[in-house]
Amino acid sequence: MPFAAEKGGVRLAVRLTPRASRNGLDGIVQGADGRPMLQLRLSAPPVEGAANKALIGYLAEALGLRKTSISIRSGETARFKILFIEGDGPALIAKLKDWVALTGG
Repeated sequence: MPFAAEKGGVRLAVRLTPRASRNGLDGIVQGADGRPMLQLRLSAPPVEGAANKALIGYLAEALGLRKTSISIRSGETARFKILFIEGDGPALIAKLKDWVALTGG
């Protein structure tokens, strides 16, 4: 899975496609290194952090979380990003699994 519990929350691997025609989750894909990641599309452009802000907002809304509980650990200027979601790890993983299953990922 592209997410794992860590102390204080969950680490989430994401492959982001900015400037898409729609916002959405396209499921789980394999990276070039074989690691799984969530494939997300956002209509926001990758300019001045707009796509990163949109990513955090999209995830917060989809998972019913506060934006401040989601942060980008690495990949701020790349398509592949590692995010950290603060909170109860097992509960967050359950939310992520439900969300991926609901969207057909």
